[in-house]
Amino acid sequence: MYTFSDILNKINNEVSTLKFEGKPESLFAPIDYILELGGKRVRPVLAVMAYNLYKDDIEKSIPIALGIEIFHNFTLLHDDLMDRADKRRGKPTVHIKWDDNTAVLSGDAMLIESYKEIAKTDKVYLPEVLSLFSTTATEICCGQQLDMEFEKRLDVSIAEYLEMIRLKTAVLLGCALKCGAIAAGAGQEDAEALYNFGINIGLAFQLMDDLLDVYGDPATFGKRIGGDILCNKKTFLQITALQHEDSKVKLLDWINKTDFEETEKIKAVTTIYNELNLKQTSADIIHSYYEKGISFLDLVSVDYAKKKELRELAESLLTRNS
Repeated sequence: MYTFSDILNKINNEVSTLKFEGKPESLFAPIDYILELGGKRVRPVLAVMAYNLYKDDIEKSIPIALGIEIFHNFTLLHDDLMDRADKRRGKPTVHIKWDDNTAVLSGDAMLIESYKEIAKTDKVYLPEVLSLFSTTATEICCGQQLDMEFEKRLDVSIAEYLEMIRLKTAVLLGCALKCGAIAAGAGQEDAEALYNFGINIGLAFQLMDDLLDVYGDPATFGKRIGGDILCNKKTFLQITALQHEDSKVKLLDWINKTDFEETEKIKAVTTIYNELNLKQTSADIIHSYYEKGISFLDLVSVDYAKKKELRELAESLLTRNS
């Protein structure tokens, strides 16, 4: 069995060897650029870890891992453009460093490159892996579309929000795990259990992001505390607060303000969340999804010791920067 660190180092080395040098250079240079920015590489690592539960020759899982990592970064490139974000991992985003049209076309090229990597999967397992990967890609587009539509609504329900983050975030974690398991020849029940493990950990992961944006440690979070509050982003915290009549009035006042002091708005909205005890409410639901995810991992029919690294990775994702 390989450790998380072993697999992460392997993935980083493999990503560093990817070079996109076609013509015109302006189409392919942004792909190298965004992949070189790094990141946690959680999704490709999950694919290899799932494969390694059953087989030791992890080289055969690398194309799936790379395909998923390229695809994930493609979604970030387009997300940054749609959100008009100017920074990604501390560096200028592609549409800022180049331009909007380049971000669109380079993103499209990344999507194609991700399929080229997935196509290197063992031909015995390729149809099932390709089908799941394609379904997941469509689901992520659906999640992004819902996220954009929610920006214009104040009546988004918790159920709608959870479905959106399932599509936008969680399905790719589930896909990575299930693809790795499929490529290793795992049984259907194990592959499905790993998929559901990923879905629930993904939901918990996104809910934790919501929570950390308000209550995280500024020194370690990696993003500005209160960023979601300033741009009125739909989060579990905001949606829940809007469902309480007393807090709704106060919160809507800040949402509708166009002229405000940033620190004052962050403090005022955080106070509303504190009055509703939403920090604890969020922590409780995050824990419930984590526990549900672990219950699915427990169903996987390999020794507990083999699953230990996956369990520890899931826990680390939910305790980061808190």
